[in-house]
Formats: sequence, C-alpha cells, structure tokens
Amino acid sequence: MYEQIAANKRRAVLYVALFFVIWVGLGVLLGWVVAVWSPRYATYATGGAVASRAVAGDVVTGALIAALLALVGIAYTLTAGTRLVLRVSGAREADPVQYRQLHNIVEALAIGDGLPKPQVYVIDDASPNAFATGISPDKAAITATTGLLAMMNREELEGVIGHEMSHIKNYDVRLILIVSTLIGMAGLLASIIWRSAFYTRPRGKDSEQIVALIFVTGLLLSVVAFVVGPLIRLALSRGRESLADVSCVDLTRNPAGLISALKKLESNDKPFAKFNHATAAMCIDDPLQHHESWFHHLFDTHPPIAERIANLERIAQGQSL
Repeated sequence: MYEQIAANKRRAVLYVALFFVIWVGLGVLLGWVVAVWSPRYATYATGGAVASRAVAGDVVTGALIAALLALVGIAYTLTAGTRLVLRVSGAREADPVQYRQLHNIVEALAIGDGLPKPQVYVIDDASPNAFATGISPDKAAITATTGLLAMMNREELEGVIGHEMSHIKNYDVRLILIVSTLIGMAGLLASIIWRSAFYTRPRGKDSEQIVALIFVTGLLLSVVAFVVGPLIRLALSRGRESLADVSCVDLTRNPAGLISALKKLESNDKPFAKFNHATAAMCIDDPLQHHESWFHHLFDTHPPIAERIANLERIAQGQSL
C-alpha cells in the first residue's frame, strides 16, 4: 500500500505540473494572438527578423504573466487556502463539549496514525458529508456536517474520519487545494473578461482587434476553468478516493465501519446545500453525483459508491484488489 501512496503522490504532482504548463501555454497563446493582431505586426511584417523578435517578445511576456499568476495562486493556496475553503463552506469550529465524540475519534485516529490532531469543524447542513483540507498534517482540518453526525453511529463515524485522516496522511489534500485554486482563478478571470466583453465598447481603428482579443481570452480561460481543469481534478480525485478507502482500513483495522457508512451515504437523497464545485472533490461523498444531469456526471470526481463498497468488502474477506 505504501508503494501505492508513493505512486499516487507522484501522479498527483504530475497533474499539478501539467496544470501549470497549461497556464503557461495559455499565456504563450495569448501573447502570440496579441502580437499577430497588433498594428505593430503589420508594420514589422516586411522585416522578417524584426517581426519575429516582436512576436517572440509578446509571447515571452504572455508566458511570464501566466506563470506568475499560477505561482501566485499556488502561494495563496499554501498560505490561506485552508481558511478560504472553510469559510466558503460555512464551517465553524466544533465545540469540544457539544461534539465530544467527534473530537475523541479524531484525536484517537491521529494518535494511531502518528499525526498531529487536525482542527475539527462542523457545517450546519442536513446532508451527510465530510471532508479534509490543509497544506500538511501540521496544518490540516477535518469537517463534518451535522447531518453526518446525526446519521452515523460511532463505528461508522470512525470509518468516515479514518478516510479523511488518510487524505491528510497521503498529502493529497494539498494538491487538491492547489488545483482547485488554479481552476477557481481561471474561472474568476474568465468571468471578469466576459463581463468586460459585454460592457466595453472600444473605439478607433483597432476596436475590432480588441473585441476579438477579449473574446479569445475569455474563451481560452473558460476552457481551462470548465473543461481542462475539472478533467484534471477528476483524474486526480478518483485515485485518491480509492486509496483513502484502503488506507482507512489499514488505520482502523475495521472495514465494516466504512462499508456501513458508505451504504448510508449511497442512500442519501438530501442535497448538500453548502457545497461548491471547488470543495466537491474533497468530500467523502461527491455532492454532484446526487444530481441527475448527464453533464454533472461527466465530471464525477469519485468512483461510484457501489464500486468502493465492493472493493472494501473484498478487503474484509481477505482478497486483494
């Protein structure tokens, strides 16, 4: 299993590197578009070497700006990403007295895994769910909904928390944070650019080029935010969820708890009101899988719960996956 964890980490890092390359490639493409559509290009076109240098300068500038934005996104994630996720999810610190059982389970599993105890949060939501976030085991948090706490018995809750502790131990929460931030940044920039396209009315002889550039930029950012980014997050998430299930069994020595918890989650029909697309990939039960839209299912970030249960039942019977 430790070999699987190491391989999962390597693949996850490759996905983040790929996303960074996509951002830089986007900057290169936009730099080229700016150069070719600029009136300067027409002026330099008769001089091949001069034109080539002008285009190369804009391309390099575009790549550097895109790389800087990606690095800023990663830096922001590492310094404030955890607080942002908890804030947008409506999470609050779990009172140690009111949620004593939850704190006890988190502390016991942290000791068993040799990790610092994560911060414990709850979300007032009737839908049963939980997620872990953080940049490292030293700066991690586990969050559970009140619906989950009401539905699960102690054994099942231990299975759910063991699953989330495994995400922290495997360091994949950091990678999901980084990828989600870069996707969110692309979506935010795309939204700003599309708004400017509808409200900006450029004038002058270069107005058509400016409008075309705005639309191309918005289109490329939209593709990154709503197609390429979610597909990368999907590939990253599916592997980490299966691995966290297996790691949970290794930690708790009790597959029955997580199996029973997943069966209850599978039958859940309450939508997660506080979820958003950035945090959906972090949840033990993907909220989007409870939507009927075929479009949502294209971006499911988790394997089907029935498949996860079948894998855990094979482990409980002593079979290998």
